[in-house]
Amino acid sequence: MIGLPGAEQSLDPDLSWLEKAYIRCLGVPISGLRIRLRRVLPATRGSYQKILDAGCGLGVFTMELAKQQPEAEVLGIDIDEAAVRRAALIAERAGISNCRFLVGDVTDLGISSEFDLVLSVDNLEHVEDDVRAMRNLRAALKPGGTLVVHVPGYYRRWLMFGRRVNFHVPGHVRPGYTAERLTAKLEQAGFEVLEHRYTYGALETFTNNISYLISGAERRNRQLYAVVFPLLLAVSYFGKFLRPRWGAGLLATARRPGPGNRGVATSGQSQDSMGRTGHNETDRSTRYRP
Repeated sequence: MIGLPGAEQSLDPDLSWLEKAYIRCLGVPISGLRIRLRRVLPATRGSYQKILDAGCGLGVFTMELAKQQPEAEVLGIDIDEAAVRRAALIAERAGISNCRFLVGDVTDLGISSEFDLVLSVDNLEHVEDDVRAMRNLRAALKPGGTLVVHVPGYYRRWLMFGRRVNFHVPGHVRPGYTAERLTAKLEQAGFEVLEHRYTYGALETFTNNISYLISGAERRNRQLYAVVFPLLLAVSYFGKFLRPRWGAGLLATARRPGPGNRGVATSGQSQDSMGRTGHNETDRSTRYRP
C-alpha cells in the first residue's frame, strides 16, 4: 500500500468508514509518532537482511521498514498480544509480505545473533531494568550489527521556551534520558555508541505539547484532535530541518562489537559532527514467542 506513513492503519476493520478515509488521506494521525518517523527512519538507511522492531506497538515502523527494505525480513515484536494480532492483520491486508509480528518482551527475548539491525523507538522508558533490555537487544544482533534507539529526552520545552522535566505518559517508569545517561547505559550493556543527537526541537515540541494537552497521550477528545491534527502535522514537518542542541527526544546509533570494528566508536561526539539532519503516545516497550 502506497501513501503517507502509517496509511495502512486505515485497513483496521474496527475503524469506521470515516476514520478509514481520514487515515488514507493524512496517514496515521498521531503527532508524536509522525515526528519520530521523520527523525528515526533516516538513521536506518542501509542494506539489511534481517531487521527487528523491538516494541513495535501499532507496527507502523515495522511496516515502513518493510516497505523501504523490500529484500529484508522484518520482525515486529510487542508484549501486547492484541496489538500484535492487529498489526499482523493490517500488514496482510496491505500486502506487505516481508514483515511479520510476534508477541515478545524485550526483558526476555531469547534471541541470539540473528539480526543486522535492531530498532527500538520509545520503549526503554517503559522498562524498569532498561540495561537488561539493552543487553537483550545486543544479544539479538549479529556481531557488528546496528542498534537504532530513540527515547524521550529528560527535559522538554514547555510552551516555546521554558524547560521542565518531561511530562508523564501512562506506562513510563522514568521521564526520559539525558544523552549522557543513555550513552552510559548503552555502553554498560556492551554497545559501542557511534553517535547521538537530540530530537524534538522547538516547533516539534510545541505541536507535541498541544497534542498532549488535547489527548493526554491516551486518545482523549478524538474529534477535537482530528480537527487540529492536520495543522500540527504541517507545523511539525518543518521541525525536521532543525538540529536542536537539546530536545524532548533523543536518538542514538550503536553497534554490537564484532571482529574488526572495536575501538572505532565515537561515543559522546558532538551533534554538529554527526553530518545527518535531523514520546510516544501509543507505542510501548515490549519473551520472543515463535
